[in-house]
Amino acid sequence: MDAVQREFSDQVDAATQRLLDDARILSEADLRAPSLLPGWTRAHVVAHVARNADAMRNVLVGARSGESRPAYASADAREAGIEQGAGQNAAALMADLADSAMALRTVARQLPDEAWQFQVRMLDSEPFPAALLLTRRLVEVELHHCDLGSGYGPADWPAAFAALDLPEPMRSQRAGRLSRPQPAPEAEARPAPRPPAPWKAGRPLPGSWLKPR
Repeated sequence: MDAVQREFSDQVDAATQRLLDDARILSEADLRAPSLLPGWTRAHVVAHVARNADAMRNVLVGARSGESRPAYASADAREAGIEQGAGQNAAALMADLADSAMALRTVARQLPDEAWQFQVRMLDSEPFPAALLLTRRLVEVELHHCDLGSGYGPADWPAAFAALDLPEPMRSQRAGRLSRPQPAPEAEARPAPRPPAPWKAGRPLPGSWLKPR
């Protein structure tokens, strides 16, 4: 992994940490409430981010061996995986999100340099170098964090992500979140977020995400 890829990997780690810090204080009722994506609850959004990590890991495993490996078995399997994940209780769903992120990170950190140039696809996308997968993952985590509708929005994006020169359709997807009306604060006060688990760039993501503090 070269310096550019490592920087993106570190940004993905930090974005994942922020998402987990927010998602893990949502109650069961909060998770079953509608997200900002039509037809999806917050649990669906979290499950989608987890299944996206699995899909990208599948693609990178293929790149490592020089084989074209599908991200998902099929579009139907993708939808079924999200539905199944969304049906988990809060603790299992948070573990799913963390474990899938760690599994993707492990494969990415160990990928040979030459494998990053292997051409891959996500569902019906055009082929692109595996090197762009970490950018796509960063976009997935940051944008869907906003979609939870739990207080995190474009104003909370790190400057590096807000200014990142993205190709389409990611550029338009980010612009869509910027133009979305922000929800009014909820009437009930939310519990204070738990402090982030100790973590430094380049080190494994903390398992203490999933443990009560």
